[in-house]
Amino acid sequence: MTYQEKKSIVTLIGAILIFASYCFYMYPRLPEGGLESTETFRFWGSFVLNLTLFSIATHIVVSIIFNIIFTMTTQEKLPTFADELDKLIELKAHRNSFFVFIVGFLLAMGSLIIVHPSQVMFMILIMFGFISDVTGSVTKLYHYRKGV
Repeated sequence: MTYQEKKSIVTLIGAILIFASYCFYMYPRLPEGGLESTETFRFWGSFVLNLTLFSIATHIVVSIIFNIIFTMTTQEKLPTFADELDKLIELKAHRNSFFVFIVGFLLAMGSLIIVHPSQVMFMILIMFGFISDVTGSVTKLYHYRKGV
């Protein structure tokens, strides 16, 4: 298995664990008040902002730890450049990830048109943000295994 495949797997597992652990942490803090209260909007705003910051910081730490462990176990140097194949796979992964997020964004805005509570919009945005992250990692893993 190549470095890129291993990195894609670690990124995928990391994204799932980060999202699940943060949701389990925040679920008990869900406000009990009315669906459209100021407290509810404050909760969902802080949920998205903190999830973004937590996810970025944790992905950086996981990447550093993975690189250290990979170097120690294989005694190989890390790849220092990306060739055309790496760039093409990265572009395809970004395309698929952005497509999934845009679909989620449109569904979230559609939920407001159908007069669902605003909580539904936030949940759709958060879920599709997670699914787009997973889609990018799975796309990379697929293309590194099967080719472009």
